[in-house]
Amino acid sequence: MNTPRHTQVAIVTGASRGIGAAVAQRLARDGFAVAVNYASGSTQADALVAELVAAGGKAIAVQADVANADEVRRMFDTVEAQLGRVDVLVNNAGVLKTVPLAEHSDALYDQTFDINVRGTFNTLREAATRLNEGGRIVNFSSTTLALNMPGYAIYNATKAAVEAFTHVFAKELRGRNVTVNAVAPGPIATSLFLDGKTEEQIQAFAKMPPLQRLGQPEDIASVVSFLAGPDAGWVNGQILRANGGVA
Repeated sequence: MNTPRHTQVAIVTGASRGIGAAVAQRLARDGFAVAVNYASGSTQADALVAELVAAGGKAIAVQADVANADEVRRMFDTVEAQLGRVDVLVNNAGVLKTVPLAEHSDALYDQTFDINVRGTFNTLREAATRLNEGGRIVNFSSTTLALNMPGYAIYNATKAAVEAFTHVFAKELRGRNVTVNAVAPGPIATSLFLDGKTEEQIQAFAKMPPLQRLGQPEDIASVVSFLAGPDAGWVNGQILRANGGVA
């Protein structure tokens, strides 16, 4: 008699909307039980979970501010209790506000580093001892790191830290058969990117890639699906720049 295959479990941080929601939807279609993490306001996360369950998947919504180590620990506890030990961690939660460095407030600096860097650090530290053998970690960087555009200095600094985490952590997990990679999207048509930009600015970004369009959340979800799946078993410690050729 064949033993039933273990349903793999994935945590996607910041998954209630945008790229995170697309990643959660794709991983659910791939057969993962998905923990939809959100920081505050459960409405969108609950709606996404209902959608995934209605489609035949298994999913739960889990509140946690990734910048808070205790809440991250509790998130892993909840997921383990309700879905099982975690196989895939997708560090999608992030904040982006473009402000010239000289005009950056202390509060915005702290918020950007707390979510983008400390948040990734907290989940990686927890995953170090709680991810299943053979697991996958997918962090999020950004193609803005390669473009050096004005207004992105602080944001780029946070993503440089995430890339450093990715390269080093992949080596620190030696012997666990766990891969650690990062996706660095180009301009993606989500509220994180579109908010605060004029139509002229949006069209300028859309013309930058040789493919002459903004990326869609599903474009990035496909890349995450690959890195989280069996075909990427020999990809480790890498930054995959999914940007349509803009850089």
